[in-house]
Amino acid sequence: MKRLVFTISTVLALYCSVSAQEIDTVPIPVKDLEIRLKRSPLPSRTGVITFQPVDLSPATVKAKINYWKTKGTVSINANQASFSDNWKGGGVNSIALGGLVNYKAEYSKESYSYTTEVILQYGKVKNKDQLQKKTNDRIYWDNKAAVQLSKNWYFFASLSFESQFDKGFSYSKDAQGNEVAKLLSKFMSPGYFTESLGFEYKPSAVFSTRIGTGTARQTFVLDTNIYKTNPKNFGVPIGSRIKNELAFQIVSNFEKEVVKNVVLKGKYNMFIPYDNFGHIDHRLDMSTTSRINRFMNVSLTGVILYDRDMDLKVQKSQALALGLSFTFPR
Repeated sequence: MKRLVFTISTVLALYCSVSAQEIDTVPIPVKDLEIRLKRSPLPSRTGVITFQPVDLSPATVKAKINYWKTKGTVSINANQASFSDNWKGGGVNSIALGGLVNYKAEYSKESYSYTTEVILQYGKVKNKDQLQKKTNDRIYWDNKAAVQLSKNWYFFASLSFESQFDKGFSYSKDAQGNEVAKLLSKFMSPGYFTESLGFEYKPSAVFSTRIGTGTARQTFVLDTNIYKTNPKNFGVPIGSRIKNELAFQIVSNFEKEVVKNVVLKGKYNMFIPYDNFGHIDHRLDMSTTSRINRFMNVSLTGVILYDRDMDLKVQKSQALALGLSFTFPR
């Protein structure tokens, strides 16, 4: 009986507890919590906030992607020396002028690229009681189109032209001691057109090598009488104006700023005719340019050339110049 009474009491207590929770919340003592409600100083207002739609026109940016990268350099240098008649140190009055134009443009979009480069050099020196002589004379124009095959390999096609502006002479003296000039070369005597197809290896922006497995070169000697003073006639048969050759060609380029404001540039060209593998032509062009300030620089250039159609010995030239230089874009 006692157990029945206890059970009924427990059920009633649970029912009352649940009913109380449904009607009201459980009271929490807040006496010792120190809760302080701060009244907001801002007046409270009630109302309806209305939103109006705003039409926003999309902003357009008129920007164009330039796939071209260009660089041009114009250099002018001069040298002058004069001595009095009683100058005991020896010397000769002289004046020399020289100029260089180098322009390069590169187009690159996705896997396609095109590069064109023009190099124009000319210089002369005049010593007292002597004939004028050239110190520099070159026309060079190179064009190359390429398609990227992998990370470092490209398939390319190129066309280049090379000649000179002025007549070239060798000098000797006659019996009276006067200088005598003998004609050796002139514009388009010789002149070279070279077309090449092959593969290019370009592991970095400072170095590249072209391997022209299919290369053709035309050598022009438009003056058919130049053989009288230059018997080799640049390999062109006497009486003809052009000589065609098929060959294997390698062209390597290097250009890097080795130290601050000092740029080292090199170009190596090897030409091997298919009909005569023993007749290999080599040409190495090297230059170092040091910028003094915004408009002045010092340049040291050198060329090593071996071509049996010109001479059986290695030909060399070197020049040191201080002059004005203008580079664009800056």
